[in-house]
Amino acid sequence: MRYLKVFWHHDLPDEPVELYSELDDAGYEIRKVEIYRDGHRDFADGETSSGATMLGEIPIPSLEEIAEQEEFSPALIEFAEFENVWRQAVSGSGGS
Repeated sequence: MRYLKVFWHHDLPDEPVELYSELDDAGYEIRKVEIYRDGHRDFADGETSSGATMLGEIPIPSLEEIAEQEEFSPALIEFAEFENVWRQAVSGSGGS
């Protein structure tokens, strides 16, 4: 498993600004959290989701490929950081 955090730099009011993904060995998303500018969080896994958040249908590109796009700042993170963000999103305690 790999855990990815991506900051998305944009001015779109209805799009997330932070993306967190739990990826399997082939790069497919298993769980995902999207955090919006106002602090609210949506999530998705193989069984449930909130808001418009959905798991990707194709493997996530490599960290290097994501970083080549200037609007994205990606980083690998530890399981504990992802799990904390996931729990906050699922429990609804991640913002307004």
